[in-house]
Amino acid sequence: MFKIYGSSKCPDCINCKANFDEYKIEYEFIDVLDSLKNLKKFLHYRDNHPEVFERLIKIGDIGLPAIVDENENVFTDWESYLKEKNLNPFYVTGESCSIGGKGC
Repeated sequence: MFKIYGSSKCPDCINCKANFDEYKIEYEFIDVLDSLKNLKKFLHYRDNHPEVFERLIKIGDIGLPAIVDENENVFTDWESYLKEKNLNPFYVTGESCSIGGKGC
């Protein structure tokens, strides 16, 4: 089962959750704003997976949602994951929370 590190205030996280719910992909949602412990868990992944987060940090994104599988593999591109499964991503919100206007 996936763990999705995100925030209920993050539009991209809301879209990710809506898609995973619709396509019945099991996950546990961990809101990084609920507690410092949750934030520290997310920062652990972000600090230890530069291959995933370096590009996002450079463009001013936080890197949410961050999805961790049962083998501790981390990815942030939930749309590509769905497309690889022949599922079509959809969007319930078109908002963005990044400075550049795309992503979080």
